[in-house]
Amino acid sequence: MAIRFVSARLAPESFAITTSRHTITIRAATTRARLFAAGWLLRHLDHLTLTAPRHVAEAPAMAVRGTQIGYRAKNNSYDAWSVPMLTRRIEDFALLGGNRIQFVAPVSDDAATSPLSALPATETLIAVAAATHRLGLDVALFYPLLRDYDKAGATQAEVADFVTLSAKLPALDALYIPGGDPGHTAPDRLFPVAQRIATALRQRFANAKVLLSTQGFDAAGLDAFHAQLAKRPRWLSAIFVGPQTRDSIAEHRRRIAGRFPIETYPDTAHTMHAQFPIPDWHPAFALTEGREPVNPRPAATTRIFAYLAPKTRGFVTYSEGVNDDWNVTQWFRLGWNPTTPATDVAADYARMFVGDMTFAAIPHALETNWNGDPSANAGIDATARLVADLRPAPWADWRVDLYRYRATYDALVRHRLIAAKANEGEARWTLRQAPAIGAQAAVAAARFAYARPEPAIVAPLRAELTAIADRLWTSARMQLSVLRHGASNWERGANLDRADIQLNDRTVVEAEMAEALTHPDAATRLYAIGDPWRTRDMALYDDLGDPTAEPHLVRGPGFDADPQSMISAIDGVADHIPDQGWRMADLSYAEGLYETPVRLSYTGLERGRRYRLIARWAGEGYALPMRLTGDGVELHGFRPRDGERETVETAIPQTLTADGALTVEWHRPPGVGGGGRGHQIAQAWLIPEPLSPEPKAPGAEQ
Repeated sequence: MAIRFVSARLAPESFAITTSRHTITIRAATTRARLFAAGWLLRHLDHLTLTAPRHVAEAPAMAVRGTQIGYRAKNNSYDAWSVPMLTRRIEDFALLGGNRIQFVAPVSDDAATSPLSALPATETLIAVAAATHRLGLDVALFYPLLRDYDKAGATQAEVADFVTLSAKLPALDALYIPGGDPGHTAPDRLFPVAQRIATALRQRFANAKVLLSTQGFDAAGLDAFHAQLAKRPRWLSAIFVGPQTRDSIAEHRRRIAGRFPIETYPDTAHTMHAQFPIPDWHPAFALTEGREPVNPRPAATTRIFAYLAPKTRGFVTYSEGVNDDWNVTQWFRLGWNPTTPATDVAADYARMFVGDMTFAAIPHALETNWNGDPSANAGIDATARLVADLRPAPWADWRVDLYRYRATYDALVRHRLIAAKANEGEARWTLRQAPAIGAQAAVAAARFAYARPEPAIVAPLRAELTAIADRLWTSARMQLSVLRHGASNWERGANLDRADIQLNDRTVVEAEMAEALTHPDAATRLYAIGDPWRTRDMALYDDLGDPTAEPHLVRGPGFDADPQSMISAIDGVADHIPDQGWRMADLSYAEGLYETPVRLSYTGLERGRRYRLIARWAGEGYALPMRLTGDGVELHGFRPRDGERETVETAIPQTLTADGALTVEWHRPPGVGGGGRGHQIAQAWLIPEPLSPEPKAPGAEQ
């Protein structure tokens, strides 16, 4: 069947397709529209048979449909790509309906160069901007302002650097200047500097758009930003809303009130410490797969898009490489037609990139792999079998291995965790027998339990994971290991390096056992090691950050109502591992963003009993102080953190528990900016005090 392109008087991004017996006729007015039509055909070809109506007319719903490409050291893949590879990537985005490619300028907060890069960053930028322009797509630049503009000459130097860079570009249609992340320029400086740059930009590219973001500002800074907007600067084209922003998208709409168009900058790359953290993510996944894993989220992306998109003119997705290829694809498809079901996106993805319709079930299956405790989720093994049974077409590319890698990793975590929990449970049980069997025997048995060999399934899973990772390095330059593939850091997607970390407390318990044996009362000490939940004390315990073990955490509205978790509790993990002597329970924590407290609620308390609260302050290395309240009454004021892990004990006034209930909250100082993070609680024990004996009457029998 022949394909014929015909010029037509249609809107710049619209196309019409007519199918006859021997010919497919595409009518479009622009290069980009012809690309969009070609992508539509590819998504509707099934074994070279077109499954489509005889006549189709399409036009996009959103004006801006973009994504970011960062040729920079932090990126998990692109910094090792050649210009032809990057050009092919841009072509794929165009076929999916993308009309704007945003490049990270070589002035970001990265290392100046990547050892993996084939060409210098500026030279590559020029080449990919030219490729984008040839395809008829918008060339955009993400350009952070990193100087101290209070210093004399800093603004002039910034403008001069921008002029030098922009003079080398064949086109520049939009300039995105973030308020922060990276950057730290207050609005009263940001706006004048951006105006100077906008003036210089339009001397070369007269119709270029200039956008600013509200990222990074504290409450006062955000108010100052809106005060600048109220002046309606004529050089400013729009506002973009991304991560590290105090206000929700709804609040942005309210405060901007139509004065400027709004675009969004949604984070599609990250799973935690991020704009849209995975809700209720188990710490075993967070510790191993990390912040930048292969992360298809079809249901979540549908909800995030519905949350962000209303009353905006479009988006540029914030990506760090290819780990989020599914999410970026789904955003493009929703930007074209917001009613597109995730199942349709999956079927089209299967036809366009895989050649086996079995793939259509895999994105959803991988998303549900991350529901709940992996050791109890047999669906993980079913997903691995589904992926193993794929029969991709000969032309299928690296994307097939992308999902093989994730499915294999999930299965590896599951079976390692099953064994780790069994070994831990046996060791802890044995240590609680120390008063009866003796300290030496208890320690020997606990060490034996920890040393049990891994299940037979683990070794082949590990070998398969490594083989797939190496193939992804070869085919997509994906850097899944620092040592093997040259990744900049394990957190930048290099989670192959974390696949074998401990998933229990073996390291710290081994050290505690050795120390206990040096004391006369070793048996009592060992019993305490075996009972971290303080069951002897009748403690009400929360291992915060583990969604299966935090019964008193008040979760808030949750993901469906609050996808950014602005007012919902967030489960997270610290940037450490159990092998370093951290307890699993100290690594995981609960937190709230900005002014949202960490809140625990207790009911069914004994009305005549006094209680004390023991809290384990642990998590990431934040120095912000925290304040504790009980039922709104201050229990301690803002207390600075002494270190990464500290235990804070607080007596609870009996008046607060007299009604049998108690709600405690940890607060951070109000008004802070950045990511809004920093008050993190890892463990909590609410312990009833022993009842005092009744005083005896005078003269009573002794």
